[in-house]
Amino acid sequence: MYNPASLKSEEFIDHEEIQSTLEYAQANCENVEMIDQIIEKARLAKGLTHREASVLMACEMPNKLEEIYKLAAQIKNDFYGNRIVMFAPLYLSNYCVNGCVYCPYHAKNKHIARKKLTQAEIVKEVTALQDMGHKRLAIELGEDPVRNTMEYILESIKTIYSIKHKNGEIRRVNINIAATTVEDYRKLKDAGIGTYILFQETYHKKSYEQLHPTGPKHNYAYHTEAVDRAMEGGIDDVGLGVLFGLELYKYEFAGLLMHAEHLEAVHGVGPHTISVPRIKRADDIDPSVFDNGIDDETFAKICALIRISVPYTGMIISTRESQSVRERVLPLGISQVSGASRTSVGGYCEPEPADESSEQFDVSDKRTLDEVVRWLMAQGHIPSFCTACYREGRTGDRFMTLLKNGQISNCCHPNALMTLKEYLMDYASEETREIGEKLIQAEIANIKSDKVRDICAHNLEAIGTGSRDFRF
Repeated sequence: MYNPASLKSEEFIDHEEIQSTLEYAQANCENVEMIDQIIEKARLAKGLTHREASVLMACEMPNKLEEIYKLAAQIKNDFYGNRIVMFAPLYLSNYCVNGCVYCPYHAKNKHIARKKLTQAEIVKEVTALQDMGHKRLAIELGEDPVRNTMEYILESIKTIYSIKHKNGEIRRVNINIAATTVEDYRKLKDAGIGTYILFQETYHKKSYEQLHPTGPKHNYAYHTEAVDRAMEGGIDDVGLGVLFGLELYKYEFAGLLMHAEHLEAVHGVGPHTISVPRIKRADDIDPSVFDNGIDDETFAKICALIRISVPYTGMIISTRESQSVRERVLPLGISQVSGASRTSVGGYCEPEPADESSEQFDVSDKRTLDEVVRWLMAQGHIPSFCTACYREGRTGDRFMTLLKNGQISNCCHPNALMTLKEYLMDYASEETREIGEKLIQAEIANIKSDKVRDICAHNLEAIGTGSRDFRF
C-alpha cells in the first residue's frame, strides 16, 4: 500500500512500511559498510530516506554517532548559519471539545480554568509581547467550533497585526490550530499567516485513536491529511511535529520522515519547520503514565538525525525543554527557539493567579527574553527577529530554492544582524546590549557580498539613530 505520492494518509504513512523499516534498521544497526555509505550520502546535504535514516537511528556505535552529530552541526551551519530565530506562543483560548488524554485542555477536565481572550485582551497581551521585543508569534487555541470559530481566529490575527506600540510590531503570525477545511485554510492565507503548524502527536494509527477517544480529532485520516489541504488552500509553509513520548520514538521518527517525503512528492516542497516536543507534566497530566518517554541523549540523537535527513527544514525547540537540554541540541540542528513563553491563555500582560491556571503544560525554561538572547549570543549564535522572507514573498518553493542553493544567507545573515540591532536598541539590558554590539561588529565581516555588507553597515547605523524595519 505504501505510496508517498498518495493523498490517503494510510498509504503515505503506511504501518507495514514503518514496521518493515524498523526491522530492516535493526538488522543493519551494526552494518558498518552500510552505515558509512548512508553517512557519506548525508554529507551531500540532499537528505536521507526514512529507511536510511532509521538505520542510523538504530545504530548505537559511539564513533558513528559522533560522526552524525558533527555532520548535523555542519549541515545546520551550511543552511542556516549561526542564526537562531526567536518567537513566542500566544494562547487565545483553551476551550476544547476533544478528549486527548495527554492534554489538560481535554473536554472532561472540569477544574482547569477555561479562558478565551477578547480582542481588547489580545491587544494587552500583544503589547506586552512587543514590550519584550518579540516580532513573531505562534497563536494557539483549542478546538471548539462554537467558541473558537474561524471568524474569531481571523479577527484575532487582524488585531495582532494592527498593534503598533512604540517601536514594536508583530511582523509574522504563525498559527497552530486544529485540522480544518481547504476553504478555511484559504481564509487563513488571505489573513496573512506565516506557517500553518499541525503536530501529528503520533503516526501510529491505533495509538492515535486511543489517545484521541472523543471529539473531531479522533479522525486520524482527517488530521493526518490536513497539511495537504492547507497547501491546497494556498498556504506555502507548513510545520510538522510529533509529541515524543506517546509512542515508540523509532516509529514516530520514521513516520515523520515519511510525511516529509510525502509533501515533497505531492507538492514539490517539504515542511518549512519540524518541531520536537516531548510530553510534559500539566494540570491533570502525569507524563510517567506514558511509557514511551525518551531520555535527553536519545532526544539529542533525534534532533541530529532530523537535521541530516531533512537538511532544509527549520527545526524548533520550545521552552518545554530546560536550558541545559536546549543548549545540548542547539548545535545539532535547531534553528528556532521560543523565549519567555507562557502556555496559559494570556499571562504576558500580568501573571495568572495560582488558582486560575490555564496552562497547557509546564514551562521548563523560565528565563526572560533578554536572558535567552544573551545566552544565545554567549553560545556564538545570532538571535534573529527577522520576518523578511515571509514579508517579501520568499515562502514555499521560492524559499526552499534559495535555501537549497545557498543564496538565502545573502538575505538572512544581514537581516538577522539588523533585527538584533533593533532589539538591542529598544529592549535589551545594558549587559545584553554590550555583548550584542560586539557580536554584530564581528559578524558584519562574515557577510560575503561587499555590496550587501556595505548596505547592512549603513542600515545598522540608521537603526542606531532611530530608523527601523530594514530588510533584504
